[in-house]
Amino acid sequence: MEEYFGNELVKKFEEMMENNDEFYFDTEELEDIIVYYLELGDFNYADNAVNYGLKLHPNSLDIKIKKLEVLLEWEEYNAAKELIDELKASSMENTDFLVCYAKYYSNLGNPKRSIEICKKALELKEEENFLHNFIADEYVNLGDPFNALKHYKKALKEDPTDEYPLENAMICFSELNKSEEAIAFLNEYLDDFAYSETAWFEYGQFYFNRKNYDEAIKGFDYLLAINSTAVGVYANKAACYEALGQYKKSIEIYEEMLELEYTKAFTFYKIGLCYKALKQPVMALNSFQRSLREDPQFYLSMMEQSYLYEEMGGMSEALHFATEATHLNENNLDYQKRLAFLLIDSGKFEESLVCLKKLVEAEPSRFYNWYAYSEVLMLLGEYDETVTLLNAAVILHNRAELYYQLSNCYFILKNQEKGIESLQLALSLDPTLAPDMQKKYPYIKDEVKKAKAKVRKKN
Repeated sequence: MEEYFGNELVKKFEEMMENNDEFYFDTEELEDIIVYYLELGDFNYADNAVNYGLKLHPNSLDIKIKKLEVLLEWEEYNAAKELIDELKASSMENTDFLVCYAKYYSNLGNPKRSIEICKKALELKEEENFLHNFIADEYVNLGDPFNALKHYKKALKEDPTDEYPLENAMICFSELNKSEEAIAFLNEYLDDFAYSETAWFEYGQFYFNRKNYDEAIKGFDYLLAINSTAVGVYANKAACYEALGQYKKSIEIYEEMLELEYTKAFTFYKIGLCYKALKQPVMALNSFQRSLREDPQFYLSMMEQSYLYEEMGGMSEALHFATEATHLNENNLDYQKRLAFLLIDSGKFEESLVCLKKLVEAEPSRFYNWYAYSEVLMLLGEYDETVTLLNAAVILHNRAELYYQLSNCYFILKNQEKGIESLQLALSLDPTLAPDMQKKYPYIKDEVKKAKAKVRKKN
């Protein structure tokens, strides 16, 4: 970071820009200034430096190539293509140009052409680690993990300390279902680089994904021996003990993790889940509450408190926390279902309609969303609205239950003809439901007898 704050060339350039002066910089100095801004992601200043450079050195190929980099960052592909055509004749032996040329086709969604250009660049024997990674990424875009793996391995050979090809090579092994080759590759790498944090993390993840939790813990322990402040690794190790059912050990590791963290809400939540699994609801509640003190909007802990209070018989508290959690995560349909259940359970039928409406809109293919919604509407005496809802529901779900509900509504609304018609449909779909439906909807009781008598007479 020191180079960013102590770059005298950049300071000189920025002072010149601020004061509308004109200073001389040679091409190498200008390249350094442009690279500084490109690495910083400040493309406006990079463009200013490029344009000033071309004003001083209008024939500089290196500055024109930097101009091409800026155009690609801004996705100005027409201008980039014009500049590529201008530079091609003189720059096909320039690695920086070929990288830009390959990036142009990559950005346009043509990975095959991009690979061809990168392979041409490899012949120059420069930036080989970068180029192999580039080629591998393009093979990934082509859905070709086999060739991607080959080039990630070559990139790693060029720079064994580069974490990027190591991580991506493991992803390719996974996609190719080559477990034995993957762990052999990783062990071979660890033989040469025993202090690689990335390799030990990949080792732990490899065994975790295969549910060999003891071996995964071994990998995470090696990593923590190298770097005891790797916060995320504690979470992975704790997850192994959770999977083994060793919740007390998992809690110990999460508590170690707390000493290193700045944001602790999620860790307290995980500790709460462990206490819940240990059937210690008071300790679990305490952890969820500590989670919320760290982050008052951490809805996962809110909902877990809701579940615990329900188990303990505290239904008003269960409803309170479910309401808060759902307001913070309205698109979570499981939360909407739970809140609807708790509102209905507490007799707050009208409030539950908001949840039920969302469920019907979000999941129209689920029959029980419609069934529950119509039940609550009937409890509130909204029979006209129920009829409208049920007529929409039966288009998607040709279910007897819905026709029994519909017949009940029509009879209450004094529409005998529609009521009988709906009831006959219900009986034809599932007559075995009639006894239960008669208990729920007394209005259909006599009509069921009549309908059955008609069927007997017809037979």
